[in-house]
Amino acid sequence: MGPLAGVRVVELAGIGPGPFCAMLLADLGAEVLRVDRPAASRPGWPTVLARGRRSVAVDLKHPDGAGVVLDLVAAADALVEGFRPGVAERLGIGPDACLARNPRLVYGRVTGWGQEGPWRQAAGHDIDYIALAGALHPIGQAGGPPVPPLNLVGDFGGGGMLLAFGVVAALLEAGRSGAGQVVDAAMVDGAALLTTQFHELLAAGLWGEERGANLLDGGAPFYAVYETADGRHLTVGALEPQFWAELLRRLGLDGGDLPAQLDRDGWPLLRERLAALFRTRTREEWCELLAGTDACVAPVLGLREAPAHPHNRARGTFVEVGGVTQPAPAPRFSRTPCDPPAPGASPGEHTDQALADWGLPPDEVARLRATAAIE
Repeated sequence: MGPLAGVRVVELAGIGPGPFCAMLLADLGAEVLRVDRPAASRPGWPTVLARGRRSVAVDLKHPDGAGVVLDLVAAADALVEGFRPGVAERLGIGPDACLARNPRLVYGRVTGWGQEGPWRQAAGHDIDYIALAGALHPIGQAGGPPVPPLNLVGDFGGGGMLLAFGVVAALLEAGRSGAGQVVDAAMVDGAALLTTQFHELLAAGLWGEERGANLLDGGAPFYAVYETADGRHLTVGALEPQFWAELLRRLGLDGGDLPAQLDRDGWPLLRERLAALFRTRTREEWCELLAGTDACVAPVLGLREAPAHPHNRARGTFVEVGGVTQPAPAPRFSRTPCDPPAPGASPGEHTDQALADWGLPPDEVARLRATAAIE
């Protein structure tokens, strides 16, 4: 089940955005086969990012290693990899070799800096990519330094999700043209893409470079986080005038005694009044009054709390897979719903059976095992 049922994808195992992309494709029904290194050790924790796909162990440095991948490519619709530029080519499984074997193949690759550019070979991590993209600078409190938004913006939003989108788009095009192509997903590009609205606001004179002083960065008192009496927090997102009016009404505040919502000179007073008020009750007491209304208020939940919230429970936003609570596949499809994901596989757990299912003859699998090309 799932809208990508029938699509076959080879995943060259990596970390961060590559596995996330492969997980998304598998969640939506694609048959994704992960190619792990021999003797790759499984972490001592559940591998949630590896869910929903089988694993074969192939020594890519063995003389026959590249041939195994190319045999898989011959039966695949797409391949995804996250090596540094040039590594796949040196291993003999770069785009030219793979497209020569399967001209319809979509070859998806994700890196930090991209396949071209003066920094293409430099090491880096999410925090570096979003810094160069201009996505890190606006995030943080007024007067403080930039605050890393975990690795959500580069690795996952600007990397893995961008690659998955690019692979699916290229698969659609290949269905029309009969020809494959390379998808170059760079996290610096993806992180920059996520800032598009802020470039619009900047051009319109509605955004400043100072952190914590704008509508959507916590500068506005009606779009901010407030502490409650029990040391927990609430979000207020009452941007539109009607929602701001609803918030004031439910809080028992008279708008006539307060500065106007968009009067920036009055924002410090508004913030002070709201902060003092929110500190008078616990988070749950405020939720009983405000949550689920047009006042646009929600509790700030921890990773352990979020799955238990009634709204998330009603929607099935989280599922349990292999005894581990984790986010469910998304988005949802009315006619081709996604199956529940299977737990992540150990490296090489399915080598013989998966290679046979993908078209390698049993005697060839036996030969590869005898020569230690596979494990």
